[in-house]
Amino acid sequence: MTDINRNDHGGISRKEKFLTFNLAGEQYGLEILKVREIIGLMDITTVPRTPDFVRGVINLRGKVIPIIELRSKFGIASIEDTEQTCIIVVDIVEDQTSVQMGIIVDSVSEVLDINVSDIDDAPRFSAAVSTSFIKGIAKTKGGVKILLKIEDVLTTDEIRGLPSTAEIDAE
Repeated sequence: MTDINRNDHGGISRKEKFLTFNLAGEQYGLEILKVREIIGLMDITTVPRTPDFVRGVINLRGKVIPIIELRSKFGIASIEDTEQTCIIVVDIVEDQTSVQMGIIVDSVSEVLDINVSDIDDAPRFSAAVSTSFIKGIAKTKGGVKILLKIEDVLTTDEIRGLPSTAEIDAE
């Protein structure tokens, strides 16, 4: 979502809305339009033969939603879940079909309006390090926030074969 506002100098500034969350002491953001909802942790059913970062699936109002542990996906050591640990349910578009997936994060912070002019491109490290999943780095008064392209974090190859949001019996 992009808002257009007048800045202090009479010019126009575009803002985008991001849901910010914490992961291993770092601040990340997702485009608010990709976020379906935020839910507390619930029973997660383990699915055999899935990658380590797939915690399993949940039944969310009759839909099977794959749950990704973002710490593990990013190569960050796992910790015990806390009262603030939650699941952000996101919409991913795959082959022109919307797929819902959940990502486990340490805690959710807030929804921020960030000026487009305050977002720098993703840093480039080397050919061996891909930052294609980073939309940009937002400069905020509290430091920086890594803005993610969630569809690139949860790449198509990795989500193929995971349970989709198929209807199941909610017994």
